[in-house]
Amino acid sequence: MSQAQKKAFRSIGHHLDPVVTVSENGLSEGVLAELERALRDHELVKIKLALPEREDRAAMLEALVAESDAELVQKIGKVALFYRHNPKVNPKLSNIKRFEEHHGRR
Repeated sequence: MSQAQKKAFRSIGHHLDPVVTVSENGLSEGVLAELERALRDHELVKIKLALPEREDRAAMLEALVAESDAELVQKIGKVALFYRHNPKVNPKLSNIKRFEEHHGRR
């Protein structure tokens, strides 16, 4: 992913709300299923890590990247922005398609 893409995705991500929350219970099947659905439908998703310790959040981010096959675009505090391209995405659901004209990308 190029720096220009990351910048555009961060700009889009600024306007998104977290759609997946990971708590101290860790990566349950439900969390992974919801992350998979969100990435498939929206491509760019914000995730909230409700973990108090910085080291725990870093480990959880690594696990999420490995499990989801997504790219970490940005992390700030307890929130992370993930991206995974879907060639068959519904343009009405994709955050990339919905916001591309609003962020100087066209």
